[in-house]
Amino acid sequence: MSVPEEHKREAPKSVRFALFIVSSSRFKALQEGLEPPEDITGALMERLLVRAGHTVLFRRVLPDDEDAIREALRDAIDRGAEAVIFSGGTGISPDDRTIEAVRPLLDKELPGFGELLRLLSYERIGPAAMLTRALAGVCRGTAVFCIPGSPDAAELAIRKLIGPEVGHVVGHARGRRP
Repeated sequence: MSVPEEHKREAPKSVRFALFIVSSSRFKALQEGLEPPEDITGALMERLLVRAGHTVLFRRVLPDDEDAIREALRDAIDRGAEAVIFSGGTGISPDDRTIEAVRPLLDKELPGFGELLRLLSYERIGPAAMLTRALAGVCRGTAVFCIPGSPDAAELAIRKLIGPEVGHVVGHARGRRP
C-alpha cells in the first residue's frame, strides 16, 4: 500500500463542513427582505456533500467583502467546521474579493488544487478555464476551499477534488498521521 493510500485509509470518512455562497446581490436581497434567486450552487454543494457522508453544519450567503469573508471563516472554525467552502467571488472583476480575503489567513496553501481545477475545467470548456481562480489551504487546522460560484464549477470541484480528498486533507491539517 502506498503512503497516500495509507494516509487516506486512516483519514476521517465524514467531515463537518461550513458552506458560504459569496454574492453581494444575493446578500443585499436577503438584507432587504426580498426573495433572492434560488441558491442552486449552495443546494447542489450541500446535496453532494451529504450524499458522500459528510455533515453540513450551516450554509450562509455573504457579501463579496473581505472583512465579512474573513469573519465568516473565523466563525466557521470556531463553530467546529473541519472544512470550509467559499463559492463565488473568485472571478477577475474588481468586485471579486474571496481569494484576496482568504489567502492571508491560510497557514499553508495547496497550489495543486487550483491547478487541477483549471485542468479539469480546460477539459470541459477549453481556454476560458484560464479565467478560473481557485484556492485551497489550511487555516488553524481547518481545510479551506475557494471555488467559482457556477453550479458546474462547484460540482466539478466537489466530485473530482474536494470529495475524494477532503478527509485526507483534514487528517494532515489536524496533524493526524497513521
